[in-house]
Amino acid sequence: MYKIIGIDGQPYGPVGADQIRRWLAENRVNAQTLVQSEGSSDWKPLVSFVEFTLDLKAPPPAVVHASNPRASNKIGAGICGILLGSLGIHKFILGYTSAGLIMLLVSLLSCGLLAPIIHLIGLIEGIIYLCKSDDEFVRIYVDNRREWF
Repeated sequence: MYKIIGIDGQPYGPVGADQIRRWLAENRVNAQTLVQSEGSSDWKPLVSFVEFTLDLKAPPPAVVHASNPRASNKIGAGICGILLGSLGIHKFILGYTSAGLIMLLVSLLSCGLLAPIIHLIGLIEGIIYLCKSDDEFVRIYVDNRREWF
Protein backbone atom coordinates (compact mmCIF):
# COMPACT_ATOMS: atom_id res chain seq x y z
CA MET A 1 0.00 0.00 0.00
CA TYR A 2 1.11 3.55 -0.73
CA LYS A 3 0.29 7.14 0.10
CA ILE A 4 0.83 9.92 -2.42
CA ILE A 5 0.99 13.70 -2.31
CA GLY A 6 -1.52 14.99 -4.84
CA ILE A 7 -1.08 17.98 -7.06
CA ASP A 8 -3.02 19.97 -4.47
CA GLY A 9 -0.37 19.13 -1.84
CA GLN A 10 -2.69 16.86 0.14
CA PRO A 11 -1.81 13.24 1.04
CA TYR A 12 -4.01 10.50 -0.43
CA GLY A 13 -4.17 6.85 0.40
CA PRO A 14 -3.47 4.28 1.34
CA VAL A 15 -3.91 2.99 -2.22
CA GLY A 16 -2.65 -0.12 -3.94
CA ALA A 17 -0.19 -0.36 -6.79
CA ASP A 18 -3.01 -1.02 -9.27
CA GLN A 19 -4.68 2.27 -8.35
CA ILE A 20 -1.41 4.14 -8.86
CA ARG A 21 -1.04 2.48 -12.26
CA ARG A 22 -4.56 3.62 -13.20
CA TRP A 23 -3.70 7.15 -12.09
CA LEU A 24 -0.54 6.99 -14.21
CA ALA A 25 -2.62 5.98 -17.22
CA GLU A 26 -4.99 8.87 -16.50
CA ASN A 27 -2.06 11.31 -16.05
CA ARG A 28 -3.20 12.06 -12.51
CA VAL A 29 0.27 11.16 -11.17
CA ASN A 30 3.68 11.22 -12.84
CA ALA A 31 7.29 10.21 -12.23
CA GLN A 32 7.83 13.14 -9.86
CA THR A 33 4.76 12.52 -7.69
CA LEU A 34 5.84 11.98 -4.08
CA VAL A 35 4.99 8.54 -2.74
CA GLN A 36 5.37 6.93 0.66
CA SER A 37 5.35 3.15 0.81
CA GLU A 38 3.68 1.38 3.71
CA GLY A 39 5.99 1.08 6.71
CA SER A 40 8.27 3.90 5.53
CA SER A 41 8.42 7.49 6.70
CA ASP A 42 10.27 8.76 3.59
CA TRP A 43 8.52 10.46 0.71
CA LYS A 44 10.22 9.63 -2.59
CA PRO A 45 9.35 10.37 -6.22
CA LEU A 46 7.39 7.61 -7.91
CA VAL A 47 10.25 7.05 -10.35
CA SER A 48 12.39 5.69 -7.49
CA PHE A 49 10.03 2.73 -6.95
CA VAL A 50 11.19 -0.27 -8.98
CA GLU A 51 7.69 -1.74 -9.16
CA PHE A 52 6.52 1.21 -11.28
CA THR A 53 9.52 1.36 -13.64
CA LEU A 54 7.71 -0.28 -16.55
CA ASP A 55 4.62 1.86 -16.02
CA LEU A 56 6.69 5.05 -16.21
CA LYS A 57 8.31 4.23 -19.52
CA ALA A 58 7.35 6.73 -22.16
CA PRO A 59 4.84 5.35 -24.61
CA PRO A 60 6.36 4.45 -27.95
CA PRO A 61 6.39 7.36 -30.34
CA ALA A 62 3.53 7.48 -32.75
CA VAL A 63 4.45 5.98 -36.06
CA VAL A 64 4.17 8.57 -38.78
CA HIS A 65 3.90 6.96 -42.15
CA ALA A 66 5.59 8.90 -44.86
CA SER A 67 3.27 9.43 -47.75
CA ASN A 68 3.68 6.99 -50.58
CA PRO A 69 6.24 8.50 -53.01
CA ARG A 70 4.42 6.83 -55.87
CA ALA A 71 1.45 9.11 -55.10
CA SER A 72 3.51 12.24 -55.73
CA ASN A 73 1.33 13.22 -58.71
CA LYS A 74 -1.95 12.89 -56.81
CA ILE A 75 -2.25 16.52 -55.69
CA GLY A 76 -1.06 17.99 -58.98
CA ALA A 77 -3.41 15.79 -60.99
CA GLY A 78 -6.30 16.52 -58.64
CA ILE A 79 -5.86 20.29 -58.78
CA CYS A 80 -5.37 20.31 -62.56
CA GLY A 81 -8.45 18.12 -62.96
CA ILE A 82 -10.50 20.59 -60.94
CA LEU A 83 -9.14 23.76 -62.56
CA LEU A 84 -8.19 22.66 -66.08
CA GLY A 85 -10.33 19.55 -66.55
CA SER A 86 -11.43 20.37 -70.10
CA LEU A 87 -7.80 20.35 -71.28
CA GLY A 88 -7.05 16.88 -69.85
CA ILE A 89 -3.83 18.03 -68.20
CA HIS A 90 -4.50 15.83 -65.17
CA LYS A 91 -4.42 12.83 -67.51
CA PHE A 92 -1.03 13.85 -68.89
CA ILE A 93 0.32 14.27 -65.35
CA LEU A 94 -0.65 10.67 -64.57
CA GLY A 95 0.86 9.42 -67.83
CA TYR A 96 -2.45 8.69 -69.55
CA THR A 97 -1.51 10.34 -72.83
CA SER A 98 -4.33 8.90 -74.95
CA ALA A 99 -7.01 9.88 -72.40
CA GLY A 100 -5.49 13.36 -72.12
CA LEU A 101 -5.47 13.76 -75.90
CA ILE A 102 -9.10 12.65 -76.11
CA MET A 103 -10.17 15.28 -73.57
CA LEU A 104 -8.07 18.01 -75.17
CA LEU A 105 -9.16 17.25 -78.73
CA VAL A 106 -12.85 16.99 -77.85
CA SER A 107 -12.66 20.42 -76.22
CA LEU A 108 -10.70 21.99 -79.08
CA LEU A 109 -12.35 20.33 -82.07
CA SER A 110 -15.83 21.14 -80.79
CA CYS A 111 -14.76 24.81 -80.66
CA GLY A 112 -15.40 24.74 -76.94
CA LEU A 113 -19.00 23.57 -77.19
CA LEU A 114 -18.26 20.28 -75.43
CA ALA A 115 -15.63 21.78 -73.14
CA PRO A 116 -18.06 22.21 -70.21
CA ILE A 117 -18.93 18.52 -70.30
CA ILE A 118 -15.25 17.52 -70.50
CA HIS A 119 -14.47 19.99 -67.72
CA LEU A 120 -17.15 18.39 -65.54
CA ILE A 121 -15.48 15.01 -66.09
CA GLY A 122 -12.12 16.53 -65.12
CA LEU A 123 -13.64 18.21 -62.08
CA ILE A 124 -15.14 14.94 -60.84
CA GLU A 125 -11.90 13.06 -61.47
CA GLY A 126 -9.86 15.73 -59.67
CA ILE A 127 -12.10 15.51 -56.63
CA ILE A 128 -11.92 11.71 -56.68
CA TYR A 129 -8.11 11.82 -56.85
CA LEU A 130 -7.86 14.16 -53.88
CA CYS A 131 -10.32 12.15 -51.78
CA LYS A 132 -8.36 8.91 -52.11
CA SER A 133 -5.67 7.94 -49.61
CA ASP A 134 -2.17 7.80 -51.07
CA ASP A 135 -2.12 3.99 -50.99
CA GLU A 136 -5.54 3.70 -52.60
CA PHE A 137 -4.59 6.25 -55.26
CA VAL A 138 -1.43 4.29 -56.12
CA ARG A 139 -3.32 1.00 -56.23
CA ILE A 140 -6.05 2.31 -58.53
CA TYR A 141 -4.36 4.88 -60.77
CA VAL A 142 -0.68 3.90 -60.77
CA ASP A 143 -0.64 0.11 -60.42
CA ASN A 144 -3.93 -0.73 -62.15
CA ARG A 145 -3.70 2.18 -64.64
CA ARG A 146 -7.38 3.09 -64.41
CA GLU A 147 -7.74 5.99 -66.84
CA TRP A 148 -11.33 7.08 -66.31
CA PHE A 149 -13.01 7.83 -63.00
